[in-house]
Formats: sequence, structure tokens, C-alpha cells
Amino acid sequence: MGLGGEGVLRTNGRRSEALAVIEQALDEGIAYFDTAPAYAGSEGYYGLFWKGHKTARKDIFQASKSSSRDGEGALADLDRTLSTLGLDHLDLWQIHDLRTWDDLQRIESSGGALEAFLQAKDAGMVKFIGVTGHHDPTVLRHAVESWPIDAVLMPVNPVEAIVGGFLDQTLAAAREKGIAVIGMKLLGASHYLNPKAGVTAELLIRFALSQEISLATVGCSSPAEVMILAKVGRNFRPMPLDEQEVLLKIFRPYARRLAFYRGVI
Repeated sequence: MGLGGEGVLRTNGRRSEALAVIEQALDEGIAYFDTAPAYAGSEGYYGLFWKGHKTARKDIFQASKSSSRDGEGALADLDRTLSTLGLDHLDLWQIHDLRTWDDLQRIESSGGALEAFLQAKDAGMVKFIGVTGHHDPTVLRHAVESWPIDAVLMPVNPVEAIVGGFLDQTLAAAREKGIAVIGMKLLGASHYLNPKAGVTAELLIRFALSQEISLATVGCSSPAEVMILAKVGRNFRPMPLDEQEVLLKIFRPYARRLAFYRGVI
């Protein structure tokens, strides 16, 4: 389980609440921490926290991202990220929010961001590199198959199991290549929660963990939510296929609308 970049971390001016969430995650044994320059004050919150918890660095896995499509911009992003976080390297640096074929061509062209990511890895500024995307599974699959990356961050939830693309194609390509698969959008920004129908955060996290992924991330807004996240991870048991089908039946009539993060599909 990992602490995602949404929730209270994707805010500004909520320092005490954000630091409490990070501290609870650390106390619960969560070691993967996600952020990005695009996530409001998220990197700043982490920077404040790690400044006061320097001895924790050896036990944590800090990930961040860059939305720049050119190499110069990406390296500038990395310098700012490391400075803001107060760290000398990232454990995972990701090409953020890959959407279109045009994005892909710009990133992998001469002078593109991919060159900068490989350069940063060779220089030891980052340990691993990856890509993230939640718009077009075909574009993301191409990156997974073609780029020398270590990880992919993609949506993993019941809606994706119905709509198709990410779970049956991109994930399969990543598994075939042997790279890490990190799940996001588990709760659909909490839009998928429906206690009356029995759809709880615990159930959706368990569904995601029952897919062939390496890690699941969830953004949290309070220490109590972090405790739920950690508890599900500690007590995880795979969800049988018949139980998954019961969950999919709830989402099936509205699946395409609920894949809102893809844009129009």
C-alpha cells in the first residue's frame, strides 16, 4: 500500500492536516509516498515533514513526477522537486499524465523528456523511472512496451474492469515486460463509494489488490483514512472472481460515465 497524492496532500494552506496524514502513514508502516509538482502544495508538505524526520529517509520510497515533455524542462522540474523535498534523490521519478500520441512523440524525440529521465537515472538523481496515465490505455501501453522504464502508474478499479483497456491491455503489457504496476483511482476520487450498495473504500481497495499489480495508492484526507488504508493492506485476502463479479454488476450500468478521468470515451 502507498499514500497517494490526492486527498489533503493536494491542497494549499492545510499544513497541520497534511503533516498529520504523512505521519500517520509512516507510523502505520506505509513506505511509498507519492507526490508531483502539479499537486498543489504536496511537495512542500513532504519537504516540511522530511526536514523533521531525516532518519526516516532510509525506510521510505519517495516518488514524484514531471509533466514537462522536453528534457530541459524535466530536469528543471527535478531540481525543484529535490530542493522542495529536501532530498538528494528520488526513488521513482515518473513522466506525468501521458495522454496523447503527440505527447508520446514529443517525449521520446531527440531532446525530449525521456532522454532527461534516463540521464537522471544514470547520474543517480533517481533510482527508477516510470510513466503515469489515465486517459488512453493504448498510448500508455505503447510507452510501457517501448520505453526503458521501471514502473507504470495507471487506474485500477471496477470501472476499468468493465470499460477495458488499462486492466486487460496496459497491465498485461507491463506484466509481460516485468515492470512494476502501481494502481491509482481506486476510489474514483471517492465518487465510487456507495455504502448503501455495500461499496466501501475497503472493498474497492481489496478489489484493486486482487488484480496483478505491485502496489496500490490511495490519497487520504485524515489520519483515520490512512488507518483504513493500512488495515486493508495488512489484512488483505484476494477477492474471488465471483465476488468481483458482484461488485462489477453494481458499476456496469454507469461504467462509461464513471470513467470520468479518461475524458470522453
